[in-house]
Amino acid sequence: MIAKDLISDNVIALRPSDKGSDALGLMDELRVSQLPVVSQLELLGLICDSDIYNRGQFDEAIWDSRFSISRPYIYEHQHVYDAMLVMSGQKLSVLPVLNEKNQYLGAISLGSLVQKLSAIASLNIPGGIIVLEVNQKDYVLTEIAGIVESNDAKILSLYITSHPDSTKLDITIKVNSVDIGSILQTFYRYNYLVKASWSKEDSFGDSLQDRFDSLMNYLNI
Repeated sequence: MIAKDLISDNVIALRPSDKGSDALGLMDELRVSQLPVVSQLELLGLICDSDIYNRGQFDEAIWDSRFSISRPYIYEHQHVYDAMLVMSGQKLSVLPVLNEKNQYLGAISLGSLVQKLSAIASLNIPGGIIVLEVNQKDYVLTEIAGIVESNDAKILSLYITSHPDSTKLDITIKVNSVDIGSILQTFYRYNYLVKASWSKEDSFGDSLQDRFDSLMNYLNI
């Protein structure tokens, strides 16, 4: 999945002549803290609500050549993980997307990014979740996949969490089977440490879906 597939229809670019008060109103309506400022397909920058408040000139145009604002962006062909890295690193709720001619195409909102990531992680597909703890040197993806598949299941998604100052890894696996008991027993037989597990039958599964639905409602998507 690449950046152009993540562009949100809800993000409206500001014009340099727009007033600060209008920009703040739009940010509030869209539930974002930044918006791109665009002139003739040129991205001038990304203005934050704090920038406008700090200036205190709400009835004046938001763009001023004397006023320096940040200009983060991503190219349309870049991967979703690149978008995640920029947005998390710079704490952005909106990330502009440019084409190869450096023309503004649109912007990724935090809400649209989360929605796409939920699809990548297969959150909406019934199944179970298993968290393993392994040493880095013992991590063998083919073995883990073989254990799951030997129990007539498939891995829908998998991600790794490393811990600072530790050689341990957490392997979080989403499988397409609701009944994960046999999978867990096989992991135990292979001396894997199962830190946690959940299936659709568990109350946690419903709680997880409820929390995800609440997040989607909060992000207004």
